[in-house]
Amino acid sequence: MPAATVTHPLIIQGGMGVGVSNWVLAKAVSLRGQMGVVSGTCVDSLLVRRLQDGDLGGDVRRAMAAFPFPDVSGDVLMKYFRPEGRAPGEPYKEIPMYRQVVTRVREQLTVLASFVEVWLAKEGHDGVVGINLLTKVQMPNLATLYGAMLAGVDYVLMGAGIPKEIPGVLDRFAAHEPAQIKFEVEGMGADTAYLSFDPRVHSETAPVAVKRPYFLPIIASNSLATMLTRKATGRVDGFIIEAPTAGGHNAPPRGEIVLNERGEPQYGERDVVDLEKMKDHGLPFWLAGSAGSPEALAEALDAGAAGIQVGTLFAYTEESGISAELKRDVIRQAQEDRIDVLTDGRASPTGFPFKVVQIGGTMSDPAMYGKRERVCDLGYLREAYRRPDGRIDYRCAAEPVDTYVKKGGTAENTAGRKCLCNALFATIGQPQVRKSGLPEEAPLITSGDALKNIRRFIGSDRAGYTAGEVIDYLLSGLKRIVPSRMPSMSQPAPRIQSTPAR
Repeated sequence: MPAATVTHPLIIQGGMGVGVSNWVLAKAVSLRGQMGVVSGTCVDSLLVRRLQDGDLGGDVRRAMAAFPFPDVSGDVLMKYFRPEGRAPGEPYKEIPMYRQVVTRVREQLTVLASFVEVWLAKEGHDGVVGINLLTKVQMPNLATLYGAMLAGVDYVLMGAGIPKEIPGVLDRFAAHEPAQIKFEVEGMGADTAYLSFDPRVHSETAPVAVKRPYFLPIIASNSLATMLTRKATGRVDGFIIEAPTAGGHNAPPRGEIVLNERGEPQYGERDVVDLEKMKDHGLPFWLAGSAGSPEALAEALDAGAAGIQVGTLFAYTEESGISAELKRDVIRQAQEDRIDVLTDGRASPTGFPFKVVQIGGTMSDPAMYGKRERVCDLGYLREAYRRPDGRIDYRCAAEPVDTYVKKGGTAENTAGRKCLCNALFATIGQPQVRKSGLPEEAPLITSGDALKNIRRFIGSDRAGYTAGEVIDYLLSGLKRIVPSRMPSMSQPAPRIQSTPAR
């Protein structure tokens, strides 16, 4: 009997962290029949900051009440919830930074946070919701995936690396089995380290029916697509092909890196994905990077794609997590043709090129960058390395220079590095306040190269717009969608029905 097929959305809303692609935005997109995506990056810190800000509206607490481990929700509320919010000038209470092995309580916090974000995005409708993760943010990813699956996430999107082990992880979690992935540690030599997560530590049997979500790796080359289809540990269900014009982290150029006069890495023909070869895999694919227009959607369909992924247009909607003031500033400067996006090869501690919107009052301003006291207290982009005594330790190129050098890093590698973790929290209106009396953390905005085209969408006299308007705009060039051209593939693994935990 042939496998059932399913129709997938034409439009995937980009999974922009930290908290830009929040549950509000994802839900708004999903309700319109497209794929809403929440960001899984730093989602545990995002949860506790929302609780410390008073959880206005009670949404977080409503989702926590649905979490299948009520003792965990109760403990987190007791520790972090502030009914009246923080006092003026009071710093956020931070959570312990991730390591290769963390306590059961720390692991459960991440599971809870991921569950909350996905549960809220899916609440009250049957539209599809995905979660976006970065392969480079290694240590929290397993717990984040499990929490999302407990909430019924439909898709997992993953880029910034080679996520070939993730399909097998999804298979094992759907069966309530433990999983592990290789832990990238500098200096390991012939030895191998692993990151592990065992659902049975938290419950002997699966507390809810768990489905295996679709897995869509985000790629920038034909060779990576081929490798994943051949060597992934489980089923790959399609691809998101991201051009270097997309926001956030970009894949480095292939071959020798050449910089232009602005210090930006230059991309060439080797960085263009051959879509005809992509068809040979027999899997649907979506195009990303400057894809936010009706023409781009039509061209993608004509080229054989299933649709497009769009981030930048959705980033400045009323529903996104970027603070209202920053949204207004960016939209106004784009309308006045004063906006600029730099592909900064130094900004990210990961070493990947990172798109930075050049706008005053943010960390893109050299004066603002120079005033900031270097500190690493969130640690999501720390790299692991092996010490001479054999133990694994952690460092970040954006931490204090002396500290980084003492851990075996080079001072040269710290030049221009920005604390993306703290800056991106500031971008969504949750800046950390420093006890030292220094100014609170400044924001940093990332968007794709197409940001300057935003005025084409809303004109020159509007100050804002909604996610629904973006979807209407993107679909406006399609007179009709022929069913035979819609992407389809086999249904995911069936739900595993288990006895509720006692």
